[in-house]
Amino acid sequence: MCGISGFADFKQETGKEILEKMNRIMAHRGPDGEGYALFTSGNAEVGLGHRRLSIIDLSAGGSQPKTFQSLHITFNGEVYNYAEIKKRLEDKGHQFNSHSDTEVILHAYAEWGSGALQQFIGMYAFVIYDESRQRIFACRDRAGVKPFFYYQKDDLFLFGSELKALMQHPRFVKDINLSAAAAYMQFGYVPTPHCIFNHAHKLNPGHYLEFDLATRSLTTHQYWNVYDAYNKPKLKIDLPEAIEETEKLLTNAFQYRMVSDVPVGVFLSGGYDSTCVTALLQRNNTEKIKTFTIGVPDEGLNEAPFAKAIAAHLGTDHTEFYCTHKEAVEIVPQLPFFYDEPFADSSAIPTTLVSRIAREKVTVALSADAGDEIFAGYNRYDYVIRYGKKIQSIPGFMRRSAAAMMDVIPADSIPLLNKKYLFHSRYEKLKTLFRNPSELNMLMSLTRQMNDKSLVKLFRQKVGHLDTAFDSKELKKEFHSTLSLMLAIDYETYLLDDILQKVDRAGMSVSLEGREPFLDQRVIEWAAQLPDQYKYNKGNKKFILKEIVHRHIPKKMMDRPKMGFGIPIAEWLKKDLKPFTDLYLDEAFIQKQGIFNNDEIQRIRRSFYEGKIERAEKIWYLLMFQMWYDKWMNNN
Repeated sequence: MCGISGFADFKQETGKEILEKMNRIMAHRGPDGEGYALFTSGNAEVGLGHRRLSIIDLSAGGSQPKTFQSLHITFNGEVYNYAEIKKRLEDKGHQFNSHSDTEVILHAYAEWGSGALQQFIGMYAFVIYDESRQRIFACRDRAGVKPFFYYQKDDLFLFGSELKALMQHPRFVKDINLSAAAAYMQFGYVPTPHCIFNHAHKLNPGHYLEFDLATRSLTTHQYWNVYDAYNKPKLKIDLPEAIEETEKLLTNAFQYRMVSDVPVGVFLSGGYDSTCVTALLQRNNTEKIKTFTIGVPDEGLNEAPFAKAIAAHLGTDHTEFYCTHKEAVEIVPQLPFFYDEPFADSSAIPTTLVSRIAREKVTVALSADAGDEIFAGYNRYDYVIRYGKKIQSIPGFMRRSAAAMMDVIPADSIPLLNKKYLFHSRYEKLKTLFRNPSELNMLMSLTRQMNDKSLVKLFRQKVGHLDTAFDSKELKKEFHSTLSLMLAIDYETYLLDDILQKVDRAGMSVSLEGREPFLDQRVIEWAAQLPDQYKYNKGNKKFILKEIVHRHIPKKMMDRPKMGFGIPIAEWLKKDLKPFTDLYLDEAFIQKQGIFNNDEIQRIRRSFYEGKIERAEKIWYLLMFQMWYDKWMNNN
């Protein structure tokens, strides 16, 4: 729901016209209305902007910014348990003028301050300006479903749901953070709390910030941490009871996400996660759940037939849409506008397409993301657990000798194998693991597109290392397991900066609110304490989730390899997208830009066209960066 923006300007030069410009560039986030509030204090001008996508309380009572006493709020998201919180506040004497969760947040903050956050079940990013205390309070939900960017430089503080809103301010300085650009080339996203621009940041999930206008001091505070759940003893619970209790909790979390005054649907891919959401919701609702699936021409990537069969079995109101090759490719030039920070997950394309189809029938769609990060669904968990100890058991001198030999013998010179897909990148990753077979290095080698050595070649200038959640040492030794470490890291990195950003921007591009039922904090707090073997059982990933699904769907309907939600990038780059690649990786463009080493760019590009299709991902990462650069640095 919605988009927010605003400022605190100590030069007092930012009027409503600039705030409107910041707000209106996010019109896609809220086409149902806009609102503004401006204040002048002794120290600064303060402005709050809001784009409205009407979901709860469709009347004027749901409009924002909203005021209670000296508190003023602009809010993006949903607090699903607002009715229960409202009842507690009414028992304390609070009176309400609307049926919106926005008003409940204001009263809760007035009653409990930052402690109110502990009561919220939802997804949210909101800013409260406390006029009497001359303080700005901003927070982000526990998992980071809703985005929140802020910028602080000299006499200006800006915030917004999207980076493009901040860029509209005439005093926003577009100074690229080269270390952030390097991190993007490794992961396909800029990791939180960093941003592609210096002086700009993303607020960490589970955090709030306070900006004191009197002293101009900004402080951030953590109110929730996923490691608190992993740093607890595992539950002593037998499997049947664990299955029963997990299903009850999931059912409750899923039902909360159906709270809405507008139509709600579910993205159904046919995999275990989306099937779990659909099955539990359909079982507990008398009306047919609306489900949506997108099919793709490539049979190896197409899950639509499986989703259709599951929808028929559950009796949902199912919509299936097959996108054409042309429709998918036409999304690519639009990506830099909606993903206004470099972003390389190509599944943003089918996610945008399925959002468009869903928006024709519903305003809210439930997505089944986070099942992999909570219940251990990724193949990389399997690889590290299966092969990690085997590599670690090789004596150190033998591993180091093998790595040194591999340095002398390049992958290109190995007959037969050098023709196999991905052999070159796997060769380099194996070399890295021989040198350092730690759990974290294994996870990083399976996660990163480029290692540090490759970055040195790629960039013209020296780039630094960013401190990120990959560097966390918060998992205590007494509660450590390889699986817990990987799950916690992925929850704070890949899930946050790739999956959630992808779904938020894709949905909001067509004014569709995406909800993430697995990201109810009670689910991760419970699942983190389940014994590891209930999640990863002798090579069977998402074990307990599968057991729950098999209660509602015959196992034979679900028993197939994980397919993912992808597109044939290598084929596109060689054909339909080749004009873009040739334009944005052109030597003159690279030279003028002054960021990348031209020789290295041309080497990667040339080797891809000569047949090394494993370079496709690197080319895609580079292309997405260059298209972002052209949109926001050259043309804006």
